[in-house]
Amino acid sequence: MKKGQEYEGVVERVDFPGKGIVQTGEGSVTVKHSLPGQKIKLRISKARNGKAEGRLLEVLEKSPLETGSPCSLFGLCGGCTYLSLPYGEQLKVKEAQVKRLLDSALDRQEGGWTWEGIKKSPIAYEYRNKMEFSFGDREKDGELMLGMHSRGSFYDIVSVEDCKLVDADYRRILTAVLSYFRSQGVGYFHKLSHAGYLRHLLVRKASRTGEILVALVTSSQAPWSREPAPDTGQIKDGEERKTGSEEELIRGFLDILLALERTKQLQGKYAGILHIINDSQADVVQSDYTDILYGQDFFYEELLGLRFKVSVFSFFQTNTHGAEVLYQTAREYVGDMGGQDKIVYDLYSGTGTIAQIMAPVARKVIGVEIVEEAVKAARQNAIENGLDNCAFIAGDVLKVLDTIEEKPDFIILDPPRDGIHPRALSKIIAYGVERILYISCKPTSLVRDLEVFLESGYEVERACCVDQFPWTGNIETVCLLTGRDARQDSPSTVSNRAGTSK
Repeated sequence: MKKGQEYEGVVERVDFPGKGIVQTGEGSVTVKHSLPGQKIKLRISKARNGKAEGRLLEVLEKSPLETGSPCSLFGLCGGCTYLSLPYGEQLKVKEAQVKRLLDSALDRQEGGWTWEGIKKSPIAYEYRNKMEFSFGDREKDGELMLGMHSRGSFYDIVSVEDCKLVDADYRRILTAVLSYFRSQGVGYFHKLSHAGYLRHLLVRKASRTGEILVALVTSSQAPWSREPAPDTGQIKDGEERKTGSEEELIRGFLDILLALERTKQLQGKYAGILHIINDSQADVVQSDYTDILYGQDFFYEELLGLRFKVSVFSFFQTNTHGAEVLYQTAREYVGDMGGQDKIVYDLYSGTGTIAQIMAPVARKVIGVEIVEEAVKAARQNAIENGLDNCAFIAGDVLKVLDTIEEKPDFIILDPPRDGIHPRALSKIIAYGVERILYISCKPTSLVRDLEVFLESGYEVERACCVDQFPWTGNIETVCLLTGRDARQDSPSTVSNRAGTSK
């Protein structure tokens, strides 16, 4: 196969993350944005060392599994992957992806392990509790848009007033904000020239309490000019920064949001409305300066009987209902740890959700997290939940492990998508604890780290996956690892080397 050649074929399966596998007469090709069972036309975009990647040109025949999408933007918006499949079929696709990856890593494992399948999200639609919408246009110099990136595009934006991943409050807020700024003729921040005003609209809503946080993210440039303001230096806290016209613009933004609540168009209620200035050239949501226009910059969410303070930038699982399934699974895998005298490390602890859920079965839980704001929130959350056996340390896991005097009896890992730094992984293994719980949001990173654990004498005892992100290509995986000595006494150990599905 050579670059530029075109082929037709049927997608045999989809590997993580969304890589369709198509067999042609000359070999196998990987094609993104395809679904199992589709007959497609593709063009080879890369061919090297016997491997080929292709670009989807056309779906010639739909998959027999497809039943149609409830969203008019499916295929245009890059947010969803499996929205045209029934939910049960999507679960089968994701489970098979994770199982194939684990099988590939664990075929060298001496002992057997138990595969416990996939656990579905309690709700499949309108489950997200956070969205970062982007301002932009769909075509060059086109009408202002607010929403998600078009599939496969870094620049084009699709307005997602029809999005099925969020509830009606998100859609009403998005529609009102977009309509307002269109009427004001305000331009967006251009990624290449770094000129413009509107950048993002961040919306968070607590699934249990119904509280809503809205943050408009703009540059410090003049709202009606695509040229940089004369002074675009770093803004200091408390510095006067608004012109009269910008004040009127932001006051109008606040008024249209408050009108939604006042006229009872929202099911929830505002906890706070913010204006965030971000002059970073990177396309990320961060704050150089934050102005609280209304209310406060946080809300409270409830999870498994605990209460958590969530700010604009706090890490919190984006599917509250699915997170309860995930953390209940983690708590079940941990068990009673052989008594309540154990020291537990919760590494990559975020706002301390897992640590606080594990606190009742431990003498002490020590959380380590690199984001200082998350650590502050974790400490406050533990106090509000009446937990005095949780300690949280701000810093890089790689460095912090050298400073903790208390050694762990049990380790819980919930790293970012790229997995664990190799040197940090070596330090974790060196503790020699009998059991480690690994929660992963990227199974390919998990498999890479599992290979190191296997080489160091650990084995997987049981594993499952949890669908935290219906219709997208993402999936959470939970693995319980044990040292070979500990496995001899474990009732969960089974004889099937490849794992048994339940």
